[in-house]
Amino acid sequence: MNSKTNNTNSQTKSKKSSKANESMLEEFFIDELKDIYWAEKHLVKTLPKMQKAATTEELKNAFAEHLEVTKEHVSRLEQVFEMLGEKAVAKKCEAMEGITKEGEDIIAETEKGTATRDVGLILAGQKVEHYEIATYGGLAQLARTLSHNDVAKVFEKTLSEEKEADQLLTSVAENNVNYEAAEEVE
Repeated sequence: MNSKTNNTNSQTKSKKSSKANESMLEEFFIDELKDIYWAEKHLVKTLPKMQKAATTEELKNAFAEHLEVTKEHVSRLEQVFEMLGEKAVAKKCEAMEGITKEGEDIIAETEKGTATRDVGLILAGQKVEHYEIATYGGLAQLARTLSHNDVAKVFEKTLSEEKEADQLLTSVAENNVNYEAAEEVE
C-alpha cells in the first residue's frame, strides 16, 4: 500500500510539475508575443524613414511594399492576442530598437543620394528581417508545442512573408546597388 501511495504522489507531482512548466512556457510565449508586437509597431514608424532615405526607386518601393505588409503583421498579432484570450500589449523589444538605431546611424553616416547609403539600408533591412524570421520561426514552434496550432499557422504565414522581404532586399542588392556602390568614390 505504501508503494501505491508513493506512485500516486509521484504521479500527482509529475502532473503539477508538468502543468507548472506549461504555465511558465505559456507565460514566456506571451511575453515574446508582446515583444514582437512592439517590434512590428516600431517598424511601421521606421520603414517610412528608410524609404525616404533610399536612393533607388527599387529600394524605395521595396520599403513601401514592406510597410504595408508590416501593418498587416501588426493586425495579425492583434488577432493572435485575441485568439489566445490576451490583451494586445506591446513590450519594448530591445533587439529591434538596437537594429533600427543602427539603421538610423547608417542614414546619418552615409551620403544622401548614394548607392553606398542604399547598401547600408539594405543591410539594415536584412538585419531586421533576419530577427523577425528567427522570432516568427521560434514562435510558430512554441505555438505548436503549446497546442495553439491555429496561432502557429498565423505565424507561419508571417514567417513566409518575412522571408520574401529578405529575398527582395537581396535581389535589389544583387541587381545593381552593390555594383554601383563599389564604383563610388569620395
